[in-house]
Amino acid sequence: MEELELVIEDTKDRMNAPLQRLDSELSKLRAGKASPVMLESVRVDYYGTMTPLNQVANVNSADARTLVVQPWEKKMIDPIEKAIMVANLGLTPINDGQLIRISIPVLTEERRKELCKQVRSEAENTKVVIRNIRRDANEMLKKLQKDGLAEDMAKDGEAQIQKIIDAAIVKVDEKAAAKEADIMKI
Repeated sequence: MEELELVIEDTKDRMNAPLQRLDSELSKLRAGKASPVMLESVRVDYYGTMTPLNQVANVNSADARTLVVQPWEKKMIDPIEKAIMVANLGLTPINDGQLIRISIPVLTEERRKELCKQVRSEAENTKVVIRNIRRDANEMLKKLQKDGLAEDMAKDGEAQIQKIIDAAIVKVDEKAAAKEADIMKI
């Protein structure tokens, strides 16, 4: 039945958003390597407007342990330095008048374990979102069943949705395990 196919396709489509969000959140967790993504959350006071750092400066990784922030306007160097400090990322910017260098400290064992907890927390939050998508899809199937969808077709639809959910949860677990391995690697 066409409505059943629509519910299944909708469920597949809705699975992409939580997985992409998980990727985004995991990329923000640093594994001891310098990455411009680490500064994505930094907002700079740019003429009275809180503006993302990447819109007022170039952010690059000079090497595995150093980030370099080069403002497009010289007078923005102090507000950028202040914004990085205020962002509470555990990073200390060094201003040389031309650009800002940020040395990424080596992660301690305690910090690595803390980051792994964050990874597991993000993974669990993503699984909750996925389970909510399953609940919504199953409710749509029940409505279709009330409107005349055969019971065996509804059961088949539930089984297909469960397969989609199971595959998404496996992806979440794989991503989380890979990130944890990356964090724990010295």
